[in-house]
Amino acid sequence: MRIRREPPVQLKTPAQFDLMRAAGLVVARALDATVAAVRAGVSTADLDAIAEHEIRAAGAVPSFQGYHGYPATICTSVNDEIVHGIPSADRRLAAGDLISIDCGAIVDGWHSDAAVTVGVGPVGGDAARLIEACETALWHGLAEAWPGHRLTDISHAVESSARSSGPYGIVEEYVGHGIGTEMHMDPPVPNYGKPGRGPVLAEGMALAIEPMLTLGQASARLLDDGWTVVTADGSWSVHFEHTVAITADGPWVLTARDGGRAGLARARASQVARMARQNGASPATREGGTGAAARPDAGRPGATRQGARRPGAGLPGAGQPGAGQAADPVPLPAGAQSDG
Repeated sequence: MRIRREPPVQLKTPAQFDLMRAAGLVVARALDATVAAVRAGVSTADLDAIAEHEIRAAGAVPSFQGYHGYPATICTSVNDEIVHGIPSADRRLAAGDLISIDCGAIVDGWHSDAAVTVGVGPVGGDAARLIEACETALWHGLAEAWPGHRLTDISHAVESSARSSGPYGIVEEYVGHGIGTEMHMDPPVPNYGKPGRGPVLAEGMALAIEPMLTLGQASARLLDDGWTVVTADGSWSVHFEHTVAITADGPWVLTARDGGRAGLARARASQVARMARQNGASPATREGGTGAAARPDAGRPGATRQGARRPGAGLPGAGQPGAGQAADPVPLPAGAQSDG
């Protein structure tokens, strides 16, 4: 009988995390600049040019450009496009659109990756609630990135948050991924599933967590350009992503300017309130917790730290062994792929 083993997972040193943090701050600035330029009449190619300028001005390299032949710096996915939309001078934004902007950067060989969805001008109703639900689900997942937790504790937190927000489709064909010296690495990080499965999370691991939610069904299809993924039923979709380092002090969100402090604190407060409701107690009477973002300052551990794809491409290799192995493999649907 052959024992099934999970692939090894790359572990990073504190100095390597600092390089990923530097890349993460480049990504954060590039996303801030592109989001600030989002308005009716702007083309997605205009946004791509802004992102490339920000990344190269910082001395970094775009992660996406040339990756398996991808032709741009960012992915710009509009309305029913889930991920991997290719920027184009012919694609101009209209008032009320939703646009997901996905961006990655490399500093000294180390990657960070993040995505955000925003409205073109004011959006309300279902679209606004969908955006809020997806971003909230992301932070609930990030809050589970503690040493000793299991990989699908993250997955379960994302799914539970999304399901509690509304009847949204949770895209299963595209999932998060490990990240480090390559953009896509083991392990894959699904946005759904039971807790307590997959590798034991260990200090030194880094993950890109990225829920994708839809207003309709979760099924996706690939367009003829070989890149753009859209909802099968034409419903609108949103996508959020951050890169998180797993440290002894908890999750450090490398692509958030504040290291994740504010988002993790919100997730923690939400979890405490939910537990209080379940147990019939006032949130103010509950202390401690289950490890998920237990301290508001856990987002940027260590006083010495400085502030500094293609569908079907798979997860290109792993790094150094040493992370805990899984007794139960992570269940993925047939054909599930890591996203950029």
